[in-house]
Amino acid sequence: MSRCCGSTACQHKSCVCCMLLCVGNFFGSTSEAEWAEYRTGAKKAPIPTYVLGANDQETVCYFPDVSGCELAENITYLGRRGLYSGTSGLQIAYLSGTESQDEPAPAYSFSTKDVAELKTSLLSTPNFKGVDILLTSPWPRDVGTFANSAGEIDTKKCGSKLVSDLAASLKPRYHFAALKKAYYERLPYRNHTVLQETPQHVSRFIALADVGNATKKKYLYAFSIVPMSLMDPAELVKQPQDVTENPYRKSRTEAQKTKSPLCAEEEPACQFFFDLNKHRGTKRPSDGKEGGNSQPKQARKPPQPTGPCWFCLASPEVEKHLVVSIGTHCYLALAKGGLLPDHVLILPIGHYQSVVDLSSEVVEEVTKYKSALKEFFRSKGKRYVLFERNYRSQHLQLQVIPVPLDQCTSEDIKESFIAQAQEQQIELLEIPEHSDITSLGVTGLSCWRQTTVDLSCRCARCILLHVKLLDVLLI
Repeated sequence: MSRCCGSTACQHKSCVCCMLLCVGNFFGSTSEAEWAEYRTGAKKAPIPTYVLGANDQETVCYFPDVSGCELAENITYLGRRGLYSGTSGLQIAYLSGTESQDEPAPAYSFSTKDVAELKTSLLSTPNFKGVDILLTSPWPRDVGTFANSAGEIDTKKCGSKLVSDLAASLKPRYHFAALKKAYYERLPYRNHTVLQETPQHVSRFIALADVGNATKKKYLYAFSIVPMSLMDPAELVKQPQDVTENPYRKSRTEAQKTKSPLCAEEEPACQFFFDLNKHRGTKRPSDGKEGGNSQPKQARKPPQPTGPCWFCLASPEVEKHLVVSIGTHCYLALAKGGLLPDHVLILPIGHYQSVVDLSSEVVEEVTKYKSALKEFFRSKGKRYVLFERNYRSQHLQLQVIPVPLDQCTSEDIKESFIAQAQEQQIELLEIPEHSDITSLGVTGLSCWRQTTVDLSCRCARCILLHVKLLDVLLI
C-alpha cells in the first residue's frame, strides 16, 4: 500500500494527478499493522483514492458497507456496483468482485442479476452514450479478439463473460482490470459497425499487473481525460489508425445462438415510458378532479369514424384479401407493404383509436391473438416485437414484427430502442413490470401520442412509449 501511495505521490508531483483508481486486490499482502496506520490517520493517501471491493472471502471484512463508504482519509470504497460522477463531469462505472453463478452472489462476487441491474440503471439514463471509465477486477472474456497479443494470457479462456457483456453495453472509453498479474494494453476498438451505424467513440482496455511485482511489469497507468460530456462530438468519435473491430460482438452473437428457448422465456421484462409533450401548448391534461367531481372518470366510448376507414372490417375500403383470421372482437391481417413477409397486424373490429380505449372484451381477445402468434413464431425460431403507432390514425393497429430468436434477445431489442431514442432526442424512463397502461396518467389523447411495444417473451411484457414524432422507433 505504501509503495502504491508513494508512486502516486511521485506522479502527483509531475502530472498534477487529481485521483487514483484501484482495480484488483486493493489490500493484497498489506499487513494489518500497515493498514491501521491509514485507518487511524497516521498515514494518508496523498490524493483521493477510489477502490473496488473484495475478490475473496478473506478481505470482505475490510469493506463494511456494500453500498460504499470511506475506509480511511482519502481512501473510498466505491461499492458493489454503480456509477461515480465527479464534479468535473467524469463518469466512472464500477463493478466489484469476481463472477459467480450463484444467486444471490457471495459478498465478494457479482452475478448475472448484478450486471443486468447495472446495465439497466445506466442504459435507461437520458441521452446515454457510454461512460468515461469502467473499473472491474476481472478481465473481460475474449478481449484479445481482433487485437494485439496478450502474451501468456489466453483471453478466450480467462476472464468474465459478464464483464464482456457489461463492457459491450456501457461502451467505456477506458476499461481497467487486473487479477492476471500481467500488463496488457489492447488496441482501441470500435463501438459501432462501419457503414451501418452512426460513428461512436472508441474503447481502450488496460490490464495492470500487481503493485511492486518482481518482474517490474507495469502496474500504474497515468493519463489525462476530458469528460465525454464536455467534448466536441466530432472530436469524441474520431477513430485512431490502429482501431480494431469490437471483440465482444462475436461472442455475444454466439451466446445468443446457444441460448435455449427456455432461457429466452426467462429473460427479465423491460418497460419504458417517455413524454415529449412537456412544451406542447398550454392546455393541461385532465386529472378528473376539476369542478369538485370526485367520481372516477368513466371510460370513453370508441369514437365513430369521421370518414372512410381502411381498417373497420365492415368498411368497403378494407382490403379483405389481406385478412388472415376473424374473431369476435378482433381480426388478424397481413400488413400492406410490410417490413417483412410475415409482418402482421392485430386490429379491433370496432372503431377504437388506441389501446387505452379498448374495452375489456377486446383486450382479452387481443391477448389471445398475441399468445397464438407467440406460439406460431416460436415454432419458426422467432420472437416478435409488437408496437402501436398512434399518430394521425383513427383506428388502432398493433404491428407485429417477427425477429430471429437466436439473434435478438430482449436485451438487444431494449438497447436498440434506447439507442434510437437517444438519436431522436427522446427521453425514456423505465416503468414497473406488469403495469396497466391505462393507470399511468395517459389522459387527454389529443395531447399524447403513444406506442406500445411487446417483446413477446412473457405475456405481460411491454414497453410504453409516448411520442410526438412522425415515425415510430425502428429496430
